[in-house]
Amino acid sequence: MQKEVVDSMAMKRALTRITYEIIEQNKGIRNVVLVGIKTRGVYIAQRIAERLAQLEAATIPVGELDITAFRDDQPEMADQAPTDYQLTFDVAGKKVILVDDVLFTGRTIRAALDALMGGGRPQSISLAVLVDRGHRELPIRADFIGKNIPTARQERIKVSVTEVDGHDGIEIIN
Repeated sequence: MQKEVVDSMAMKRALTRITYEIIEQNKGIRNVVLVGIKTRGVYIAQRIAERLAQLEAATIPVGELDITAFRDDQPEMADQAPTDYQLTFDVAGKKVILVDDVLFTGRTIRAALDALMGGGRPQSISLAVLVDRGHRELPIRADFIGKNIPTARQERIKVSVTEVDGHDGIEIIN
């Protein structure tokens, strides 16, 4: 059973709120870079970057990070992904904002931190997620959250983005 909990307009508002919070917390966007975690995190990062460009009249770099080889809960996938530094820009001295669609156990973010460190030492790393659903296994929290959606552990959250799925929305799947 699927239940839509966020439609396209609510999703757009959540991303706009995240964008304003990024500007406020960083006192502008100077020295800020966005790194989207593949797959949907990349599209969310690109949307945030577009909104930042509209509001601040400046463009910021957006990188794509594939964390498959860095996961500790899927060792069978480690042989299939590159383990070298993947971004086209250095993160050394930058205010990095990691972007993902759903924060659940925290293992994806831990893997992203490992993957990110190949590019030097950032000034800071923040986390922006569209959905925080709880059930953390690691001490990781998001700095910017679009929606808190409490779920039962056996439920799943499905984030749909137009670029991949043809529409925007968030559903809970039992």
